[in-house]
Amino acid sequence: MREQDLEARTEAIRRFNRFFTRRIGVLREGLLHSPYSLTEARILFEVAHRGLALTASDLSRELGLDPGYLSRILAHLEQQGLVEKVRSETDGRRRLLSLTPAGKEAFSLLDTRSREEVGEMLGDLSEGDQRRLLEAMRTIEGILSKGLKFSEPFILRGHEPGDMGWVVHRHGVLYAREYGWDERFEALVAQIVADFVNDYDQAKERCWIAEMSGEIVGCVFLVRASDTVAKLRLLLVEPEVRGLGLGTRLVEECIRFARSRGYETLTLWTNSVLDAARHIYEGQGFELVEEAEHNSFGHDLVGQNWELAL
Repeated sequence: MREQDLEARTEAIRRFNRFFTRRIGVLREGLLHSPYSLTEARILFEVAHRGLALTASDLSRELGLDPGYLSRILAHLEQQGLVEKVRSETDGRRRLLSLTPAGKEAFSLLDTRSREEVGEMLGDLSEGDQRRLLEAMRTIEGILSKGLKFSEPFILRGHEPGDMGWVVHRHGVLYAREYGWDERFEALVAQIVADFVNDYDQAKERCWIAEMSGEIVGCVFLVRASDTVAKLRLLLVEPEVRGLGLGTRLVEECIRFARSRGYETLTLWTNSVLDAARHIYEGQGFELVEEAEHNSFGHDLVGQNWELAL
């Protein structure tokens, strides 16, 4: 494709996006003349239609939202008295999302207004134009769904030759890009990986590599600290697949394995700036037990030790 053709097609899609977002009212301060943003309204919709079967992790994965961002929105909705978290009857560690009576009333109003607006829009069109519109929408949805790079479910596998180099490389690249950490962090990761390979105890330790569409997109390690204590290390999820629940799944796998091997405590060390990871740990029941300031990787940081009783 010629460069000018690509530019023209790109501009055409951007022009359509601008038209459509204006047409359906996304740019208004409140969606459907309500005090709620588009994201808040979508969350209310999902919670309303799933009943008591939806966790924050499920919602993050299904909507493709960053866990930290979603956590802030849910906290805001809880403060407004619209959403609450209910303990699961079958698993006391799980918190299920539910609409309060006020939340149900807010959703009902949004749902009614949405149906009315769409009905008015269709009412201005002829029968033929309505059919053309619906067909065009099906075409767009079908084409773009096929184009999703990471549309397949992720799989977790054990480490293979070459994986350790990827772990070191991606930690070095992503932490430099996202946090400005220097090469000393990459050196630390390389040392952790080398120790794991050289002292690997297959009965008590594990590395999980996550793949989607044949590409590596994440990893986590569980290593032996003592007969009763295991340590979670090197949790990483590639930016393009964050929000799908992969980070939570990797941590859950560590917890499951640690329990099956008779460990009593699972520990980890992280830094306070790693918000998304911290939300995952908190969601799985880890408790912060110690904090200490330190200067590492070219920055002043706050290191944190977390523990989970198994």
